[in-house]
Amino acid sequence: MSGRALSSIAAILAIAVALMGDAIARDPPHGARRVAARPAPRAASITRPNGANTAKLASIDREKARVDHRAAIAAVRQRVPKRPMPGEPGFTGVPPAGEHRFVPNELVLHVNPTVSAERLGDASRRLGLTRVASQNVGLTGGTLIHFRSAPGRPVADVVRALEAEKIGIAQPNYVFRLQEVASLPARAKPGEIDQYVLGKLHLGEAHRLATGNNVPVAVIDSEIDSKHPDLNGAVIEEFDAVGRADRPHPHGTGMAGAIAARRALMGIAPAARVFAIHAFSPESAETAQATTSHVIAGLEWAISKGARVINMSFAGPYDPMLQLALKKAHDKGIVLIAAAGNLGPTSPPLYPAADPNVIAVTATDRNDKLFTQANQGPHIAVAAPGVDVLEPAPNGRYQLTTGTSVAAAHVSGVAALLIERDASLSPDMIYEILTGSAKRLDGNGHNDRFGWGLVDPTRALREVEARPVQAQKHRPTGPASAAAASAH
Repeated sequence: MSGRALSSIAAILAIAVALMGDAIARDPPHGARRVAARPAPRAASITRPNGANTAKLASIDREKARVDHRAAIAAVRQRVPKRPMPGEPGFTGVPPAGEHRFVPNELVLHVNPTVSAERLGDASRRLGLTRVASQNVGLTGGTLIHFRSAPGRPVADVVRALEAEKIGIAQPNYVFRLQEVASLPARAKPGEIDQYVLGKLHLGEAHRLATGNNVPVAVIDSEIDSKHPDLNGAVIEEFDAVGRADRPHPHGTGMAGAIAARRALMGIAPAARVFAIHAFSPESAETAQATTSHVIAGLEWAISKGARVINMSFAGPYDPMLQLALKKAHDKGIVLIAAAGNLGPTSPPLYPAADPNVIAVTATDRNDKLFTQANQGPHIAVAAPGVDVLEPAPNGRYQLTTGTSVAAAHVSGVAALLIERDASLSPDMIYEILTGSAKRLDGNGHNDRFGWGLVDPTRALREVEARPVQAQKHRPTGPASAAAASAH
């Protein structure tokens, strides 16, 4: 067979094999299994989070940070010394040995309504006590009676004798002092002096979010010059806990200005409503001072008016009756803010700042350096500007003030901003937000010098916006609170 014939036969066979393969592919014989063609591999896809997922992850991160911060707060508070409350085991109103920060020959006695007038009168006559004054205290559910004892008899002995009578809670009439170490007349007009607090706390940005509109803030202090141009319209009501007229005082006027100045100067919460409580009165050349009975009268009045924030730019000894009143105020939803004190880093804790229901504030300068005379300790919550701060002074003048007093007033203003954004925030939530949003000044956590750091109004307000609205159970009632609620 020729080569050409062989090539033709090979070609025919190739065509036949190809046709047979197609037939088998279309109709495989019985028992055979068709194998699907494997698709070409594709490039691995990358899942990208959408906007909703990103927001959810951010929310989870924020909530974890809050939980961690609450745990850190609890750990720090374990280091704060605990004192028994009146009525608890181990409590006594007898002043500790060496404690003399009280009015000589004076004491206060808190009695419940169940104690009869006859029993009270018999006890006071036996002990030679003269009744000076009395006041009903709704906060503590009783009457606070101010007594004077016979000259020369130690107050501790009288308190001990009253405790033996078992008719109430007795203690000295303690003395508190305003916490300002310097107040110098400003040598120029406000516009010519740098109000550095505005830039330090970024108030321009914060005031785009809140100005403290209609939030009632009580200032327990010396006489405030409510007619100062920078306080025009800020002070809505006044109360005299002293019982005698005083001229407007630089300290009270300056603290009100730090919170709510609104003309030449700018306060932290310029739209807040100030309750001016005259509880501190000058004594000769000393700084203005107040007693237990004055401070409690001021607290009682402020709460009756619906104050949401109470500024206490003063300090003094541990005071059992004040401790009880502050606990009751905190439970009513009142934010309590106090100056840490100006007795230096070796001083024992001062009160009310060291009270567990109070936000304690220390002072820093324009360079975030700690005010050298500030008290220190685990109770310090936050820092705020408190050195050479420009504030109003009586008679339309201005002053440069230094101390933890004005730092506390600044934080009271920030609290008013937060309450404007969410009126249902409880005191504990305010504490958590202020400390969690503060700018750390010395390390990443809390320390006894700066607390949790420099207060940051804008970050605090952003944190309020990021939280769900809180339960209303902490929201106090009262005329001012109702007015504030109607403004939202």
